[in-house]
Amino acid sequence: MAGNGTGRSRLLAELGVVSRRYMASYALFNQAVADRIGLHPTDLQCLNLLTLEAEPVTTGRVAELTGLTTGSATRLVDRLERAGYVVRQRDDTDRRRVLVATVPEKIAEFGRMWDALAGDWSRIFDELDDAELAVIIRHMERTVEFGGEQIARLREGRG
Repeated sequence: MAGNGTGRSRLLAELGVVSRRYMASYALFNQAVADRIGLHPTDLQCLNLLTLEAEPVTTGRVAELTGLTTGSATRLVDRLERAGYVVRQRDDTDRRRVLVATVPEKIAEFGRMWDALAGDWSRIFDELDDAELAVIIRHMERTVEFGGEQIARLREGRG
């Protein structure tokens, strides 16, 4: 897979620049969406991650999903609860456990707002074939994994 050094070096340098622009663009977009609905950007992404979970989760799981401490995750859930996006409920099988569940009506409202903002985002992939889409998916999966490792490293004070 390696190409000649000069061409690859140039491509990696270009990738570095475009990656920084991409991350900044996404962070600024995330901030704008969060501002629009009155949430902190981290809270918005936590809400995003909660909607990907199959069922309600513990605050400990919220901490795992976000890379936050349990105390910070608890405060995040408090904010989402005050905003009406989640509720705390007792676990039916273990009444001592408290679960965080999304509020379907608020999630639907958020989904409608997201659809209005994003429009038909899939059109940016129209010119790509299936193999190119697969490369993008693999890249994103690896980036998520790498990011999680880096978050853990930073939280442990190793960075």
